[in-house]
Amino acid sequence: MPKRLFIGIAALLLAGLLVAGALLGGTDSTATVQSAAPADTADTLYTQRTPSRNGTGKVYMGREISNVMGHRGADWLERPARETKERPDLLVDSLPLDPSDTVADIGAGTGYLTFRVAPRVPQGNVLAVDIQPEMLSMIRERIADRDINNVTPVRGTVTDPQLPADSVDLAYMVDAYHEFSHPYEMMTALYEDLTPGGRVVLVEYRREDPSIPIKTLHKMTEAQAKKEMRAVGLEWVETKEMLPRQHFMIFRKPVE
Repeated sequence: MPKRLFIGIAALLLAGLLVAGALLGGTDSTATVQSAAPADTADTLYTQRTPSRNGTGKVYMGREISNVMGHRGADWLERPARETKERPDLLVDSLPLDPSDTVADIGAGTGYLTFRVAPRVPQGNVLAVDIQPEMLSMIRERIADRDINNVTPVRGTVTDPQLPADSVDLAYMVDAYHEFSHPYEMMTALYEDLTPGGRVVLVEYRREDPSIPIKTLHKMTEAQAKKEMRAVGLEWVETKEMLPRQHFMIFRKPVE
């Protein structure tokens, strides 16, 4: 089935479920249910409210989507304190990878993790996906400087990572998913890009822990993440809590 048609049909189904949930009192009380309108796009899955601080006001499944940290925040991604406070070494070592896997770094930014993952798939490839051309330019410069041959920059969109169908063995998103302006469309498209049994690793700051010094909208609870991944058909596999500040959640595309 063509990707766009699949997304449209799935969006209609989920829209019906969300409306039914709202009528039964199952949605977040802060979200305002939209008035009835033709359900011809996935935008019917979202509601709008007055934006909170650092938020967009756009609500998906009870969660307000945060503002995006643009390319001007590249230095923050590369901060030296990240090595000790977030342990990216543990993150990379914990990714369930085989040497020949095709891996997608969704929201790759400067390539901070891309180039740490690349040595783990010496016979494979890392697809560094970002929607900001400035970030992709940084990645291209690093590919040239380091003479790396298994990293490929990919310009995605807010609704589609623009990857080939059934091509990705593992996709990971680190502190990025909560900023997606169209999370349902993006994850539905990514679902098609995964191989059967392909996995998604979602790493997000733990919202359950108020002591973590990150803005609230840039955190996610494990329960919220599970709910949103389940909505696009991904199965939860396990959650690891070895990182100092972040959930490390593994989901899988079912093998049909």
